[in-house]
Amino acid sequence: MDKVGLMYVGAVLFINSLMLLGKVDQKSAGVFNLFIGAMQVITPFYLIFTSKGDLWIIFNASGIFLFGLTYLYVGISNLKNLDSSGLGWYSLWVAILALGYSYINFAKLQDIKFGIIWLMWSFLWTLFYLLLAQKKNIAVFTGWVAFIQAWITATIPAFLLLINQWDVVGLKTTLAVTILTIFAFIVIYISTKPSSSKINRISTEA
Repeated sequence: MDKVGLMYVGAVLFINSLMLLGKVDQKSAGVFNLFIGAMQVITPFYLIFTSKGDLWIIFNASGIFLFGLTYLYVGISNLKNLDSSGLGWYSLWVAILALGYSYINFAKLQDIKFGIIWLMWSFLWTLFYLLLAQKKNIAVFTGWVAFIQAWITATIPAFLLLINQWDVVGLKTTLAVTILTIFAFIVIYISTKPSSSKINRISTEA
């Protein structure tokens, strides 16, 4: 993925995480999603037009569209107050495709770091599917997952790539960060999961 584009994936994930945590207004976040979404759609078109038919450049550019169209969809949905089910089902489609990008990074490119990063993005898009299409009560958990992923899957990797220090991150560090992240997700899920008594009380009140 384009290094600068990856940096701004981190920015929009950061804003969207704060929106899910109730810190940023939906329409305000929607405007930012439109800015980044437009950038993430224009950039891959440029990369494809200048690729001279290089299939790997085209393949990498295709992955950027997944982000760009997601952010445009989020931006328009927020500004127009649209039902979220369409965006949720689109997120499921992207989550499945992200598994394919992960496989290619692991098996074909021998890039373990981005193989793991694509798995994490697949997990996040799956959460968006459950939240937006299946209407699961996981907004706070999804917000915290997006907040963490904004830094470890986008902002920090992009910054290290831009200063040519990404290769300094070795396998041990990658695995340690991955394990700590999974542990953090489990702890956050348990601490943010609504209790059954609370769910029953809400159902009774409804």
